[in-house]
Amino acid sequence: MAKDAFTQRLWKIYGIYTGVFAALVIGLAIAERNGLDPKYIGYIFMFGTIVVYAVIGIISRTSDATEYYVAGRRVPAVFNGMATAADWMSAASFIGMAGALYNLGYNGLAFIMGWTGGYVLLAVLIAPYIRKFGQYTIPDFLAARYEGSAPRLVGVLATLLVSFTYLVAQVAGVGIITSRFIGISFDLGVFIGLSGILVCSFLGGMRAVTWTQVAQYIILIVAYLIPVTVLSYKHTDVPIPQVMYGQALQAIETRQAELKNDPKEIEVRNIHKTRAEDLKQKIAGLPGSWDSGKKDLEARLAAIPAGDPKRADAEKAIKDYPKSQDDAREKWTAAMKGADASSKPPKSYVAPPSTTVDKLNFLALILCLMAGTAGLPHVISRFYTTPTVREARSSAAWALLFICALYFTAPAYAAFARMEVLQNIVGSSFAAIPPWVAKWASVGLVSLKDLNGDGIIQFAELTLMADAIVLATPEIAGLPYVIAGLIAAGGLAAALSTADGLLVTISNAISHDVYYKVINPSLSPSARVKLGKALLLVVAALGAWVASYKLAIIVELVAWAFSLAAASLFPAIVLGVWDKRMNRAGAIAGMIAGLGITIFYLVGSRFYGLDWFGIKTIASGIFGLPLSFVVAFIISRLTAEPSKEIREFVDSVRYPKGAVGSGAKE
Repeated sequence: MAKDAFTQRLWKIYGIYTGVFAALVIGLAIAERNGLDPKYIGYIFMFGTIVVYAVIGIISRTSDATEYYVAGRRVPAVFNGMATAADWMSAASFIGMAGALYNLGYNGLAFIMGWTGGYVLLAVLIAPYIRKFGQYTIPDFLAARYEGSAPRLVGVLATLLVSFTYLVAQVAGVGIITSRFIGISFDLGVFIGLSGILVCSFLGGMRAVTWTQVAQYIILIVAYLIPVTVLSYKHTDVPIPQVMYGQALQAIETRQAELKNDPKEIEVRNIHKTRAEDLKQKIAGLPGSWDSGKKDLEARLAAIPAGDPKRADAEKAIKDYPKSQDDAREKWTAAMKGADASSKPPKSYVAPPSTTVDKLNFLALILCLMAGTAGLPHVISRFYTTPTVREARSSAAWALLFICALYFTAPAYAAFARMEVLQNIVGSSFAAIPPWVAKWASVGLVSLKDLNGDGIIQFAELTLMADAIVLATPEIAGLPYVIAGLIAAGGLAAALSTADGLLVTISNAISHDVYYKVINPSLSPSARVKLGKALLLVVAALGAWVASYKLAIIVELVAWAFSLAAASLFPAIVLGVWDKRMNRAGAIAGMIAGLGITIFYLVGSRFYGLDWFGIKTIASGIFGLPLSFVVAFIISRLTAEPSKEIREFVDSVRYPKGAVGSGAKE
């Protein structure tokens, strides 16, 4: 009865919250029509939502270890499903996925198929059994299943690598949103957004994160659906984008066919081709080309007298010049690849991969994302928070439903955005460039330059980074600014919700799995919580510092995390549940081998030109995943089998009643 009363109370609270949020959006829309300055709308959405999350975090503060680590194991299935969906649908899903589809077309579907399919793997192969185990963290499971501290520590290493890489992507997303919508620098935006992350997770751990994530899911899904629904109605008179975006696809194909043979487009593509060839020669001429280029810029600056307006441009050119030969190789290679891609006519937006290498990369990315999804420690940990194993299963189903609400919409978002650009931006005059271009160019997400000097925007002259598509589409389509502000609030909610979960996972891995379980087992529960909170601050600051370097676009950073998880944690957990013969030596060897080869290829392909079978960096886990399974299987068969107690432990985890080691009941 108490459980039903608690659930009813939650429905009432979040129902009121949703109503107030809807009223706020409607009120701001009315105020905008009556002359409210758009910048105040951005402030209200940004700071208003952060304040709400802060209030939830303060209300949910706790020093109880069970509440801090697993939210007291009393989160009802539907609410845990919402929290899991918010935890899962990070800045990559909200900001980056539609952008990847915009730029890649059919090839971008690898992200949707991989992430969605991976969640099915998680729900079927792992989630109920992890809840059955019933402790706090994934390294807890590895230590119990594989008997000792060594598997725990290897699991901690993998957890930290995966989670921190993922965290940097979320913090970068926060920086992009705050810098654009409240008019500050990216670096400052990162640290301001970080304050929103900390107030959600610092005081209450998983308890605060859970109830904040439910609130964040409501905002992010509303924010994602409204703009694309408006676009669907605008172009098709039917407000169901998931059904109607086929018309946008037809319009895209027709327009791109026209651009393929357009003389002006060909002229611009030839300019890109020449630039790509020049960059290729500069790369081949390193280190001499870097040194001579630097001397030329310095000589040009010295020849310009002080006070000449041209001097500022020369100083900027020197500032932006690569700092070293290695930096030059990396930047020039990236620029060469970009110019080479722009030198080719637009590919069919709906055509599947045609070459063997493209097909291989498509399938490899899907497999990496699927296995990585099922191995993400911050998502798996969410299933520790339900009252029972049955509710863990139910929450997995609810989460999949909530995730699909966004994932079924992302292709429509990308299609309508691309149609808007092709029909309303391409072919227009540079003299009439809309304000959003300069605003998004200021944060490095849009590039537009009149390469052939004809005063007309060609498709090959406009570059929209993947991270700009969702955030900029309301402005591209000329929708009211309140919708752009709503999108910003949704993107912020997506980034904050995942960052909160990652921060808790990282701090728990250090405070609980390393310090308490290995170094000082006598540490009191309250001291463990205090240590976890202190580590939250350190990890958050470190994540913000790394994110300020803008290592990669958000989707790329997230794909790295998924490859690392796929090659290390996923095999160890799956084999731990489903293979009774798997032992400690096999699990440790498998995790180390998978993680090692994945990191080797990720770093080598990203920075040093390593190329195995044409596989791209974002699918690096395709080498570590099978290697981890094979090494674990072989080593476990060549060494002593697990003890009888461990084999019984595996049976009990897979048995449909009860919970191991936690006292939780079905």
